Amino acid sequence: MLLKKSVLFCSLLLLAFVSYGQKLKKSEQLIVDNLKTHISFLADDKLEGRRTGTRGEKEAAAYIENQFKNIGLEPKGENGTFYQYFEVDDGRQILGTTFLSLNGHKIDTSEFFPLTFSSEGAFEASASPALQEDGAPWFYDIHELLAEAGANPHLDIAEAIKKQAKRFQSKGATAIIVYNSGEGGSDLFYNPRSKEERLTLPVIFLKNKVSHTYLSASDEFINISCKVATAEKRRTGVNVIGFHDNGAAHTIIIGGHFDHLGYGEDRNSLWTQKPEIHNGADDNASGTSLVIEMARLLKDSKFRKNNYLFICFSGEELGLLGSKYFTEHPTVSLTSVNYMINNDMVGRLNNDTKGVTVGGYGTSPQWASLPSTTKTLHIKFDSSGIGPSDHTSFYLKNIPVLFFFTGTHTDYHKPSDDADKINYTGELRVIQYILDIIKATDKVGKLQFTKTKDPATGDTPRFTVSLGVIPDYTSGGEGLKIDGVTGGKPAEKAGMKAGDIITKIGDFKVTDINSYMKALGHFKKGDSTTVTYIEGKETKTVQIEF
Repeated sequence: MLLKKSVLFCSLLLLAFVSYGQKLKKSEQLIVDNLKTHISFLADDKLEGRRTGTRGEKEAAAYIENQFKNIGLEPKGENGTFYQYFEVDDGRQILGTTFLSLNGHKIDTSEFFPLTFSSEGAFEASASPALQEDGAPWFYDIHELLAEAGANPHLDIAEAIKKQAKRFQSKGATAIIVYNSGEGGSDLFYNPRSKEERLTLPVIFLKNKVSHTYLSASDEFINISCKVATAEKRRTGVNVIGFHDNGAAHTIIIGGHFDHLGYGEDRNSLWTQKPEIHNGADDNASGTSLVIEMARLLKDSKFRKNNYLFICFSGEELGLLGSKYFTEHPTVSLTSVNYMINNDMVGRLNNDTKGVTVGGYGTSPQWASLPSTTKTLHIKFDSSGIGPSDHTSFYLKNIPVLFFFTGTHTDYHKPSDDADKINYTGELRVIQYILDIIKATDKVGKLQFTKTKDPATGDTPRFTVSLGVIPDYTSGGEGLKIDGVTGGKPAEKAGMKAGDIITKIGDFKVTDINSYMKALGHFKKGDSTTVTYIEGKETKTVQIEF
């Protein structure tokens, strides 16, 4: 029976993937126009980057809900709505009861903060920067530490302060007051999402204005009154879910995330200048718009042997939170799910290479019939069911998946990922390819699931260091092509740039993204090694330090 289904599947695909003309048909132009409308709304500055749990995310969710309603989908969220809510652990927040007083003067909260590893607690004391007495607060001037960091950019200042604070505590300090007697900033900040060990004494940092005002005479005693108070911080994200019921035994899920980075508050941006809105037109207003258009096209299609569930996830940028929540709290039975198609960054098709990466190729034997070339697309298959997007959550529930991705670019996770850079006709071609897959599977029945070799199962070790490069996932050939570099990271410091091809890290050969990750897994922070890469026609080897 399985063999007959596979033959039928292959035959349908060969019929389905036909040549698309260069001139758009009226129906194709409608899709392109709709994509422009959706992406223009979702990637507008008014939504402030659609960060999970914000007003912008809610406005985006309301837009998607309205589109689903207009299409005629049934709500398949919670309590008869299109929405499924989930909580986001936002780490810890500094409470308003945190305060600091020096010599009777209340210090504004913008001028000091507890370090991430500080304990909570209150203390009152009279202490001098020049004295380190048992049972009293100690002052720690990091001026020399910052100078050392200037000479050694790999020095972790916060970790060095934490190490020193532990030593001070062992010698009798009851609190640590960190300051910089010199000029310039320290790049220290309170990281609310840090899970690191917290010490058992308060550690606060004074900004320059305060330290220069109160600590200029190092031998004077200062009356200190301080309280550090923090608490767990949570926000709420939402998935938007619509359903088209054909009365079939099985359901195909079409998904893509609609959240993005906001202003970069979660420190997942590659932008190194002042905070700006990250509109995320490609990542992932493009995938969200594809889901909406697929819903419109499939609602009135003749492909009725499956039901269709359309999910726009939030929380993907925080670690696949929305899709993880759905698979743990499904609104349809997961045993009825035929397969899941995930769409993430599908708006930047390169008109020259026409390259699209399709992940999850190994999650079902039926995917082996997918053609690698059409008249409009060149497909690069990745067998793994695990990848950096929401299809992973479904693969881990033993559901066949496909993951569509047109490649990364230098605007990835930066404010410059805007709607005017989207290849709308290219996204149309991706939609047509997916529609052909759905047509080919319409009468095949439920697809067989197979596990794949994945990084999480040991095929590729976890790695804790980075070169600071953006890989070109759609490139072929030997080595790993660089699509962009991150400022201040080892690759940029070594002079590497977009277009270079990494062929070796240390003694480890690099042939693709998987071997690249395996190579990184052999190193830890502080290690030095060499990177061999091709620049144009010249092979270069440079020394780097992680």
